[in-house]
Amino acid sequence: MDCSTKVIEDLVDEGSEAGLRGKRDAGSAPDQEIDLSVLDPLEITEGEQGEGSAAVKKTAEAGTETGHVEEPGAAGPSELETMKAERDQLLDRVARLQAEFENARKRGERERNEFREFAAAGVVEQFLPVLDNFQLALKAGGSEKQLRSGVELIVKQMDEILRQMQVTAVPAVGEEFDPRVHEALGTVERDDIPDQHVAEEVRRGYKMRERLLRPALVRIANNAKQVKA
Repeated sequence: MDCSTKVIEDLVDEGSEAGLRGKRDAGSAPDQEIDLSVLDPLEITEGEQGEGSAAVKKTAEAGTETGHVEEPGAAGPSELETMKAERDQLLDRVARLQAEFENARKRGERERNEFREFAAAGVVEQFLPVLDNFQLALKAGGSEKQLRSGVELIVKQMDEILRQMQVTAVPAVGEEFDPRVHEALGTVERDDIPDQHVAEEVRRGYKMRERLLRPALVRIANNAKQVKA
């Protein structure tokens, strides 16, 4: 090795030591922030590029092994198309459910109407013999007593039909006035009936089981001699 070469190597070593010493001095200041601009961007970029290249290489190798390589713009049905298909299915299902509900509503209404007609037909059928007896009574000749006797028989026939239908008359005369089943038309002065009791029945009331069909029209007794408790 000649003298010129030796001198050049010594200068390079001194420069390297001075540079390293300067970096250590800059990093040793506890209260001074490190200026990131002094860092060599090339070294950082090369490191990141190395890691990125390794990751890309691994991904490519994995895709090659599995036989699936994704290409830009060559994907299958997109997520939007899938959501549109699901939406169309849901709309179709809702439309079918609405149609089924409407059909069930119409079918239920039709069945209720048919049941009402059937029930009304059964009631009318039971009262047809009563109408026949009324028509026979009008055509028959006889005295007033005979006509009255025939009407009484028809009334008994009607009462029997109502009893079979569990329709009963509302108790009225002699009963204490009850606004739930009685409708007052006025008062009458009576001393033989307790005060606020039904004295007269103008129109009979009826109820089916516990359901009131119509209230009884009555007049209430006003007994001045009786002191109301």
